[in-house]
Amino acid sequence: SLDALIADQAMQGFARNYDSFNGGFGDAPKFPQPMNLSFLLRYHWRTGNTQALEMVTHTLRKMARGGMYDQLGGGFHRYSVDDHWLVPHFEKMQYDNAQLARLYVETWQVTGDAEFRRVAEETLDYIAREMTDPSGAFYSTQDADSEGEEGKFFVWELRELEELLGADSWPVAKYYGVTAHGNFEGKNILHVARDLETAAAKAEVTTDYMAEALARSKPILFAAREQRIKPGRDEKVLTEWNGMMLRTFAYAAGALGREDYRRIAEANAEFLLRTMV
Repeated sequence: SLDALIADQAMQGFARNYDSFNGGFGDAPKFPQPMNLSFLLRYHWRTGNTQALEMVTHTLRKMARGGMYDQLGGGFHRYSVDDHWLVPHFEKMQYDNAQLARLYVETWQVTGDAEFRRVAEETLDYIAREMTDPSGAFYSTQDADSEGEEGKFFVWELRELEELLGADSWPVAKYYGVTAHGNFEGKNILHVARDLETAAAKAEVTTDYMAEALARSKPILFAAREQRIKPGRDEKVLTEWNGMMLRTFAYAAGALGREDYRRIAEANAEFLLRTMV
């Protein structure tokens, strides 16, 4: 069996390379590296090491609150061009989301933190909605650009929020960091710019009002975005990537009690056994 010393040395290596402020490892560009985080979660589980768990939870929170994560539609983009997860390369890869969704479920199981469960479910709901063929197969990737522009589908102008949300636009803009001058080529990548309490204080509303405004606005913004020309989709079906996503849906079905995920996993298994063997 592997010597425990090897795991300890790996843990120390990750700790040296860890960005304790932004989460993740090393400098820009930053990739999510779910395998490394999965190792650290298991290292914590075996040894009780709290630093290992902190590296996982802090990184997963920072990624989920950044532009790296699709705040409206769920799912993770491929990587961040900066060191703080704000500006992504907008392509969405199926295998990244397979690994990340499972990692978020497992981290929810270890911590009980509802944020991790929500992100896992939103990500799997995105795969079910946009990346699943009627046959049960999972598609490969969604492009970064639409209409010849990187990220065009995903970014917003402040005036769009004002037109769509009315009075709610002010608190929602404070939460998602939307400004008149933007954070990406004059437009805005939605990200959780400040936590609920701080955003509410900035917008001069109560925390309850902020939560309600966000709950009201998310479906409105999502529906408006659905009217845009969508990024292209690579609909090739890769057996290995499908296996990874099948495993995640099956695991999440059991852990989260989601019968719909179990059905998706079963349909995919039937497709793979019928078509890919």
